[in-house]
Amino acid sequence: MKPLVLGYGALALAIICEVTGSAFLLRSEQFTRLVPTLAMGAFYAVAFFFLSQALRMIPLGVAYAIWAGLGIVLTAAVGVVVFRQSLDTPAFLGIALIVSGVVVMQTFSSSSGH
Repeated sequence: MKPLVLGYGALALAIICEVTGSAFLLRSEQFTRLVPTLAMGAFYAVAFFFLSQALRMIPLGVAYAIWAGLGIVLTAAVGVVVFRQSLDTPAFLGIALIVSGVVVMQTFSSSSGH
């Protein structure tokens, strides 16, 4: 398998673990609930492990932009779907701008490694 595919696979796993860790962060109720707190720590640790693996093949700036952008989008989606939080029009607009930034960078930048 191509190294870049492995890098983006590791980045995808890192993002999924980070978003899951963030959901457990909310469930931990400011670290007062043991099991969600431990799950949060474990998911964050695994997320950083996979991010470190992705950085072996993807430039830091590119990996971090994708990590942050998709992490924000997916965390917002989890907030809406799982925790029944609402987003207003400016929030949706901001999320759309983040997604468009990641798309522009992946499509037009020679820094992204493709």
